This record gives sequence, structure tokens and C-alpha cells, in this order.
Amino acid sequence: MRDPAPWQRRYNNMWILSVLLGVLGQYLFVSRPAGVSVPIFVALFYVLFFYAMKGRMGGFDRWRGQSRMGWFLFAPVALLSMTFVLFANDLFRFLNPLALFILIVAQTMLLARGGSQPWHRPRFILEHVKQWLVTPFAHLTAPFNTMADWVNSRRDTNKARSVAGKVGFGLMLAAPLLFVVILLLASADGIFMSWMNGLGTLFAGDSIDSVVSRIIFTCCLSIYVFCYLWGLLFQKRKTADWSATELTPDGEPKQRPGVEREKFDPISAATVLVCVNIVYVLFAAIQFTYLFGAAEGLLPEGTAYAEYARRGFTELVIVALINIGVLLVGLHFIGKGSALFERLRQVMLSVLMGCTIVMLISAYSRLSLYEEIYGYTELRLLVHGFMIFLGVLMAVAFVRIWYTRFSLAKIYIAIAITSYVIMNFVNIDARIAVNNIARFEETGKIDMYYLGSLSADAAPAIAKLYEKYPEYTQLGDILQGYEGEAQRRKHWQSWNLSYHRQLP
Repeated sequence: MRDPAPWQRRYNNMWILSVLLGVLGQYLFVSRPAGVSVPIFVALFYVLFFYAMKGRMGGFDRWRGQSRMGWFLFAPVALLSMTFVLFANDLFRFLNPLALFILIVAQTMLLARGGSQPWHRPRFILEHVKQWLVTPFAHLTAPFNTMADWVNSRRDTNKARSVAGKVGFGLMLAAPLLFVVILLLASADGIFMSWMNGLGTLFAGDSIDSVVSRIIFTCCLSIYVFCYLWGLLFQKRKTADWSATELTPDGEPKQRPGVEREKFDPISAATVLVCVNIVYVLFAAIQFTYLFGAAEGLLPEGTAYAEYARRGFTELVIVALINIGVLLVGLHFIGKGSALFERLRQVMLSVLMGCTIVMLISAYSRLSLYEEIYGYTELRLLVHGFMIFLGVLMAVAFVRIWYTRFSLAKIYIAIAITSYVIMNFVNIDARIAVNNIARFEETGKIDMYYLGSLSADAAPAIAKLYEKYPEYTQLGDILQGYEGEAQRRKHWQSWNLSYHRQLP
């Protein structure tokens, strides 16, 4: 038979590269804490992605900005992958793999097929989940079919190469069976287990358990990556009504004539907004009185300082979130009325946003007062960041009320991604240590146990405090713990700047 066609060679190479990525992945991650290995692996994945998609990207982009958003996502993906090199915060080291996975899937979807769904619509979320959770498993036979096609294409062209290909394909098919049989035999016989452990040590320097885990990781990663890319290459697209769907200048589908979404009556909606805003304006006036009064020590009668700081904080944040929902309803689900009612709607929504910002300022100040008394923690700083994030959303919403020619969903998604990346680079643990140490020098109070629970990002601030107060031996113990952890991260794959600073 003839040599494989160029497209067939590309798929064969994709499979080989996927296997190589699986091998490198197990070398980078199995039994190794994440560090510089993360950006290296992400870069290698993109090399494979662009090879697989060569000549398949670009072209018809049904939704305006779809491909641009895909290229934009390179920035947060690169920055989040670098956090594993620069910082050691445990919370973000737990969350960032999930965030990276979500962003990479979204980006590869956008770059590979920009005309599927608008990226800022809920339907895109459903498609996103399907792309990584369902589609790869629907193509599980693809890598094996690719190998079988390669073997068949080599038949009769070169006898030696044909035999080698068939043997290799047979070994690949036999590998899962051998794996199960060896495990069963090793469990049944101690001597056989010791021999297997000896072989594992001979080939990889690890026990048989470690070798098995590496093999499983390599196989799963290789097959999943190949099947995921295969799912991007071969999509079932519903193209019959693409040309029939008219788009607005912003790339949104036009509403069909005679089909109107159910909306609230403008008079009823205005009544609701007026009633809600009356309550909010009164509350905002009270907050201004207490807010500036508390700053001068003029708390409400019978209210303790800590009680004032703590009371109502959660409720204020929940009300702010509810108001965002009210805003979205007010923007999209209130029917068009007269010019007077339209102007009233805009004014009422603006008042709603203004009162919400006052609530956020009040909640922010309450939390700040609480921190002055009880100290700074990771959760409290994260909530501070979340309230600033909500404030930015409110400001954007205020602009959207009066200037309607932009998509609020697009801006909100972009702000959310940007905010998450910024929170990663704020270096929360270092800020917690600095703030608590500053509070200690003012009040003489500090929670050494909590200080010791922070990651190595806090080490520089703790080291300065220890130099100033060597009598606090707990600080020395904390620094020794960081140094011990740095010593345990001896493999280059786990290199991290915060831990590297702790090495003598």
C-alpha cells in the first residue's frame, strides 16, 4: 500500500507527541510538588495544540471578538502558571490548577472554532463543560484507531518496518492486560512483589508502586490530551441556520420578528424600584452618619467597638449581590415604556447602584475595624478584595445604565479574570504578615500560631521581625520550618522563588 497521506501522518505525529507529553508530565509532576514544572508543561501543551491545529484556526468568526478573546486569554494563563514559580500561597496553589484548566479549555475552544457560541453567554459554559468532560471520552477509540491505520498503511511497503509496527501495536494492546496481571500476581506473592520492586528501582529509582503510578499517569494524560485535541478537530456543528440568523452590529443575534421575550411592565417595575430605593436611601444616610461617626469614636449608643465592626457585614455583602441581580433584571427584563418611564428607570437603577456602593464602603470599613481589633487573616483580605471587585462591577454597571452600546457580560467576565490574576500577584501571605507585624508593634498583640500557618511568602517579613525581637523563639521555629520545606523541594521541577530564598 502507499505511504500515509499527509493528514494521516499529522494524526500519527499528534499521537506520538501526546505520548511524549504524557511521559514528560509524569516526570514533571508525579511525586513532585508543583513549581517551575507548571509553566513548562503549559508551554509544551501549547506546542502540541498549535501543531494539531495548524491550518485549522482562523477563518469564519461568527461572533465578533471571539478569536480576539482567545488570544487575550494567553495573558492570564501565562501569569497564573508563573504563580507556581513566584509564590507559595496554599489557597491559590489549590485553586489555580482548576483556574488554568478552565481558561485553557476556553481558549483552545475559541481559537479552534471561534463560531460556535458567544463566549459571554451561558450556552458557552455548557459547551465548555461538554468539551472537556464528555467529548474526549466519546473519542476514546481515536488513538487506537490511529495506530491501527498506521500499521495497515505500512503493510507490504517494507516487510521489516511492517512487522515492527505490528509488534508495537500488539504491545500497546497487551499493555493494559499485562498491567492488571502483574498487579494481581504481585499482590498474591510476596517474592514476586519484591522482584517487581527491584525492577522498579533498577529502571526508575523508585518502588514498583511509584512506577505503576507513573505509568497510569502517563497513559491517562496521553490518551486524554489526544482525545481532547481530536474533539476540537472534529466537531459536529449545526451550520444549517447560521446564514439564517441575523446579527446586530455587536455580533448578537437579532430578535426574530413577532418573538418577544416576556418582560415586566414598566409601570410595575418602576414602582418596585422606587420602593426599594426609598429604603436604600434611608439606609445609606444612616450609614454615612455612623460611618464617619465611628471614625471619630462616636459609635451608636450601647454598641461595643468590636460588635459594631462585626454586625451586619455579611448581610451588607449579600444585599450588594442581590442588587446586582436587580440591576440585570432592570436592564434586560423591563419592557419599553414612554420616554419619561425610560428616564425614570435609568435614574432608579443609578440610585440603586449608588446606594450599593455606599453599602460596600460601609461593609469595607466594618471589616477594617474588625481587623484592627482581631488581626489580619487570609479570608479577611480575600473578602476585602471581593468587595473592591464588587465596587468595580457597580461602577461599570452605572456606566452601562446610561450608555447601552456595550455588553455588560463581556466586561464582567474580563474583570473577573483580571481580578483573579491580580489577587494571585498581590502576595496575600506577605501582606498578612506585614500588616499583623505592624499591628504588633502598635498594640503588642500577635497570633504566633496563625503567623506560622502562612506560606513561605511571609518569610521575609517574619525574618525582619525575628532580627528585631530575637527573644521570640517561635519566629525562629517558623523560619526553620520554611527552610526544612525548601530542603525537601530538592527536585528542579519543584523550584519556587519563595522557598529558594529560605535555602542557606
